[in-house]
Amino acid sequence: MNNLFDEARAYLPEDPEILALLGSKARQAQLRHHGRSPAYFRLGRKIVYHGADLNAWANARRVSPRSEG
Repeated sequence: MNNLFDEARAYLPEDPEILALLGSKARQAQLRHHGRSPAYFRLGRKIVYHGADLNAWANARRVSPRSEG
C-alpha cells in the first residue's frame, strides 16, 4: 500500500491536496451524497477527512496495468 497522505493529519475540503484529488467543494459534496467519497467526519457543518481514510480510499481505487506478453 502506498500512502499519498499523512496518516495522522486531518484534511479540510479546501486544502489543495483535497481539491486536486476530489475536485471542488461542490464536487466533493456530490461524491459524499452518492456514497463515493472517502470516509469523513461531519462536525456540525464542517467536513474533515482523516489522512488514513484518504489513503484507504485511494488504495482501494488503485489500478495495476496488465502486462502484455
